Amino acid sequence: MIRFIALTPAGERLANKLLSQGLQNHWPEAVVDYKPKPFAEFVQTAFQNGDWLVFICATGIVMRTLAPVIQDKYQDPPVLVLDEEGKFVIPLLSGHEGGANEWGAQVAKSLGAQLVMTTAKPYLNPIYTLGMGCERNCPLAFLESLMLDALAQKGLTPSDIHSLNSIDIKADETNLIALATKYHWDFNTYSAQQLAPMEALLSIKSDYVFNTVGVYGVAESAALLAAQIHTGTEPELILNKIKNTKATCALARGFKRAEPLFA
Repeated sequence: MIRFIALTPAGERLANKLLSQGLQNHWPEAVVDYKPKPFAEFVQTAFQNGDWLVFICATGIVMRTLAPVIQDKYQDPPVLVLDEEGKFVIPLLSGHEGGANEWGAQVAKSLGAQLVMTTAKPYLNPIYTLGMGCERNCPLAFLESLMLDALAQKGLTPSDIHSLNSIDIKADETNLIALATKYHWDFNTYSAQQLAPMEALLSIKSDYVFNTVGVYGVAESAALLAAQIHTGTEPELILNKIKNTKATCALARGFKRAEPLFA
């Protein structure tokens, strides 16, 4: 469950605004908790239950309340903090591993707010890239359903995706082209030689795929390379390859430096 926790009337209005702007469509279980009591017990229990938390209050209140129950970045649920004017979104806990960074980016985009990332990649904007591989003449329905499943797993929408990417032998794959056209994405393909440097970043290496096309994984390699090219930074997989009977799909991310917050 996702909980928006507000302590002031302005904070409650902001939380309801976020839900009314469409975030509830992506997270239908989201609820607004206004001045929950007893506050510390309520918040700590929600955190320990694995609820995703959005606090609209001072970061100090959040940290003092959660400190007794914080474990580590691999187990703790993501936590965001917003100011009650909705100008800043701070991924406070579980930024990378828990997904708070990309979640915060979505909330910031909805509000037109500044994402303030204080993890290892501070003040950077995420660029999401999609990689896909498929059988020859794969039907569009197989590609689209797999893609939508991949995005749903990371809480993303098609508008968050920068480009669709694959290997060069798929440059004329009719329905990969159709998928990119439908969602207004660039469709890029790369040679096995171009994709090869991504090998060290793959979640799994398939000898079968290598013997067939010359790389150990098409979807992951293509997504990673595209993220690297578009951002000029080290890419990372945010969704390891998933597949159906006819296609594979992976998501990668790179970061572009944002405009300075203050001139």
